[in-house]
Amino acid sequence: MNILERYQAMEYGPAPEARNEADAWLKARDFSASLFIGGQWKKATGGKTFDTAEPATGKHLASIAEAGHADIDAAVAAARKALPKWQAASGYERARVLYAIGRAMQRHARLFAVLESLDNGKPIRESRDIDVPLAIRHFIHHAGWAQSLAKEFPGHSAVGVAGQIIPWNFPLLMLAWKIAPALAAGCTVVLKPAEFTPLTAILFAEICEKAGVPKGVVNIVHGGPEAGAAIVNHPDINKIAFTGSSEVGKIIRKATAGSGKKLSLELGGKSAFVVFEDADLDSAVEGLVDGIWFNQGQVCCAGSRLLVQEGLAEAFLAKVKARMAKLRLGDPLDKNTDIGPLVDRTQLDRVRGLVAQGEKQGALCWSPESELPMIGCYHLPVLATNIGPANILAQEEVFGPVLVAMSFRNTEEAIELANNTRYGLAASVWSENVNLALHVAPQLKAGVVWINGTNMFDAACGFGGYRESGFGREGGREGMLEYLATAKVKATQIKAFDAPGGVAERSEGDGSFIDRTPKLFIGGKQVRPDGNYSMAVHDAKGRHAGEVGLGSRKDVRDAVTAARGAKGWASATAYNRAQVLYFLAENLAVRADEFAARLTQLTGASAKAAQAEVDASIERLFEAAGMADKFEGTVHNPPARTVTLALNEPVGVLGIVAPDDAPLLGLVSLLAPALAMGNTVVAVPSARWPLIATDLYQVLETSDIPAGAVNIVTGRTGELAAVLAKHDDVDGLWIVADSATCKAAELESTGNLKRVWTSNGYAVDWNSPAGALESFLRRAVEVKNVWVPYGD
Repeated sequence: MNILERYQAMEYGPAPEARNEADAWLKARDFSASLFIGGQWKKATGGKTFDTAEPATGKHLASIAEAGHADIDAAVAAARKALPKWQAASGYERARVLYAIGRAMQRHARLFAVLESLDNGKPIRESRDIDVPLAIRHFIHHAGWAQSLAKEFPGHSAVGVAGQIIPWNFPLLMLAWKIAPALAAGCTVVLKPAEFTPLTAILFAEICEKAGVPKGVVNIVHGGPEAGAAIVNHPDINKIAFTGSSEVGKIIRKATAGSGKKLSLELGGKSAFVVFEDADLDSAVEGLVDGIWFNQGQVCCAGSRLLVQEGLAEAFLAKVKARMAKLRLGDPLDKNTDIGPLVDRTQLDRVRGLVAQGEKQGALCWSPESELPMIGCYHLPVLATNIGPANILAQEEVFGPVLVAMSFRNTEEAIELANNTRYGLAASVWSENVNLALHVAPQLKAGVVWINGTNMFDAACGFGGYRESGFGREGGREGMLEYLATAKVKATQIKAFDAPGGVAERSEGDGSFIDRTPKLFIGGKQVRPDGNYSMAVHDAKGRHAGEVGLGSRKDVRDAVTAARGAKGWASATAYNRAQVLYFLAENLAVRADEFAARLTQLTGASAKAAQAEVDASIERLFEAAGMADKFEGTVHNPPARTVTLALNEPVGVLGIVAPDDAPLLGLVSLLAPALAMGNTVVAVPSARWPLIATDLYQVLETSDIPAGAVNIVTGRTGELAAVLAKHDDVDGLWIVADSATCKAAELESTGNLKRVWTSNGYAVDWNSPAGALESFLRRAVEVKNVWVPYGD
């Protein structure tokens, strides 16, 4: 037998990672006292514990203290007590602590990796070479943000106590993503790990002790849904950060509605893996293995939907099957293992159930002929073909090693298929034609797009999704902003205005036979309300000033359809949008005296105050026009041969509910940044003084604003705000209104998890940082990170 024959005859033998240190660590600790609160290790007040076991063998690892309401109260109290001193610490002092955490984690990196693989079941190569180094990177990276906070984020400070809930698929990495930016910002933390995977969070708490983290700054509590709900609903928590399923994310959205808590959600995904006919097929296959079978497919951004161009589909799928046949299932501590066990029997049963449903709906599910280990929560990798876009496997997040494959004929169909999902977390595009890849990437509704690669992450680059994949970002500048807030200013609480509706009183009206009742403004035209009702408008002294159309749910639907159809506005260059906004400002300036007089007539404002409001509105339009081509993205340089393009993209269709206070300036201050960033708008103007908005129709019509880019529906604020909140084709919602209207909108927004900003029932000072243009420009965009590798 020659050397080549010997090489080909070789078989992989076991190469297990030593676990003796991890076993010694487990044996030496009393995990019934594993709640880390106020710098001390505590048992649960109720004495309860829960078990964690190895997914690979089912063997018991530890019995962990299970926090109840009293323990959450104690953790929040400790965090609240530590907050003033931690927030007042200099950026340099916080940076030193973050750096010390990172360095201490480096010294214990192998222990972290082994514990992670024991507790989660992921292959040791992944925990050792990806999870742990990237977690360390987050702490060291954010040490720099801590020290430069005042310079980089002027006018911002820590939002307060952060409640953080993380999942079981990346226990240590998700902890780092949450805690590092929070500490850098000056927040204190109450973090709950997943009950399946508590061990590395306990080791991290020990690191905090060694690294000199002040007592109460980091609090780690373990438990299930009860502990999570106690964190979400706690009145002394200012910020909730959650990573997990979309279903639980929606529950949290409802629970925090009206509370004023800052919220970020990183939820599920059904990511497209798009392979064009000119792709390097062998590289694409390896990328696909990384995209879907990394961590057994238990990844929110897993490339679970393979879209391959029709002409090469057969050849590509043959390569995929050949590669699947070589994937090795087994002991997660074996360095030759590609796929470990799923995290728990419940997850294994869920994956099996979804595969069975997919097969009933016509899918052909293929797996390689490999033997499963006799014990443990193992599932063979699955390739599902003959599948339609409506099949459950193509629509639902399986969260397991299941890949569905579909073909497409051309670029347009690829984009349409990729976007045919309620999720929008990530996508991969494979093509040797970079022009094609960069043409497709901005059109994909995903927060992260990898070109000729997949599962690339870095602390400097934001990560997060669109649609039902949640909102907010983790990592980078945008991740820091999630834990920062502008200084609070004293504000007046808004009182709800009950718009009268119906016809005017008998004695009201101007006696003219000419109908001057303004209509609604939808699709660039003035149209009658669908219900053919109108409502009376009175001035500040209660005198009849006119009537406006009483908009209804049908009118809002028509307006949203018009806004969705105005695609040309988002695709226009920023320079062209700037010119239109300048033109709008000029046309408003021509009629400044008329609008000032109208404000005085309706609101009772003095002539000077009314003129100042008009002038401020014109200035805000000019400012927005000037920033349309300047509020740009950036380019990140992560520590790899790649550049990451952080692109600012419009949110989409924005619903705007404007206030009664400063009815012209309030409306313009919301419209201007939304339009500047390429959004289309459905606006509900002041219900008390809507004639200010209807007077704008002619200004809009003569300012080159495309039909459908701005739509105005007059009517009752609460009713129309609720319709916008429920509408699944509305992507974002801004509301300045009474607290009941704001809360209701947040509650009703969970259908598609649209981005909602409200004034929480308070008036906005449009000349303060809270009402400044820049804060609304940030809200008017989604940051998409496009990763572009380079080199051979």
